[in-house]
Amino acid sequence: MDGDLKAGQLVAAIDVGGTSIKTALVAEDLRVVHTHRTATRRVAGSVDVDQIAELIEELRSAAGTATVCGVGVAAPGIIDERQGVARAAVNLGWRELPLRALLSEAAGMPVALGHDVRTGGLAEFTVGAATGVRNAMFMPIGTGIAAAVLVDDHRLDADGYAGEIGHIVVDPQGTVCGCGTRGCLETVASAMHIARRYAEITGRPVIRAADVADAVRAGDPDAVAVWGRAVEGLAAALTTACTLFAPEIVAIGGGLAESGDTLLAPLREALVGRLTFQRVPKLVPASLGDNAGCIGSAIMAWQAVSGRAEGPA
Repeated sequence: MDGDLKAGQLVAAIDVGGTSIKTALVAEDLRVVHTHRTATRRVAGSVDVDQIAELIEELRSAAGTATVCGVGVAAPGIIDERQGVARAAVNLGWRELPLRALLSEAAGMPVALGHDVRTGGLAEFTVGAATGVRNAMFMPIGTGIAAAVLVDDHRLDADGYAGEIGHIVVDPQGTVCGCGTRGCLETVASAMHIARRYAEITGRPVIRAADVADAVRAGDPDAVAVWGRAVEGLAAALTTACTLFAPEIVAIGGGLAESGDTLLAPLREALVGRLTFQRVPKLVPASLGDNAGCIGSAIMAWQAVSGRAEGPA
């Protein structure tokens, strides 16, 4: 519980993941007044939509005398925000799922649906590390890599297909990615790949990129090599992004960003070394952490309640 629940209006914010679902009640000033996390329930391999409807009802009960007037839901995959459809959420077992309509009917209130990274980006653009500019990127680096992009104060969506920076090819002779393409950024710089590659080289049972970051700080040459390759891959992908979108700020999030300047310092240097005429962005750590998805979902929910659906706030 993050605050006192009082009479008034709140929205329900739901961040759906493959292993857990985070929920929150959020006031119009984006103050989080209640949070909860629960294990994700699956039916026949797919995340159970009924569980999300049940969680909305639980949030209504938790709201006490306050009224829950809208819902925002964030989920991974190809999410068509305008149509409210999960086109392809492989990790959740969803395909062409009209999630917004299903939840709106079940809850009897406005529901907004967004992609988890673009939703986190909405939060970072509005109240986080990338506020105050018209052009920005939010790039969380975890098991996968994706980006939310703000251009001239408008978030790019492209019917759910925008922002897949993790699938820019940075090593054409590299490993085949899960998407079927060889040498995607995710095969070089995702937290999972960094840990796996270091374990392959050293034979040590490392499962976390944070352990590799510790080894980098200790001067381990194998860790430095793996880390350096990841940094170069990230710099190559960001060079493309800077050329196309000219962000003023790039907020780096996800688990890898927790390594701080072990990542950001060499990444800044590598990126500046690649840019010529392009605008050089300010690289900063994202500021909202694990709360970004719920805060972004709450922003979408308040937009749905008020009838707005565009803009970073």
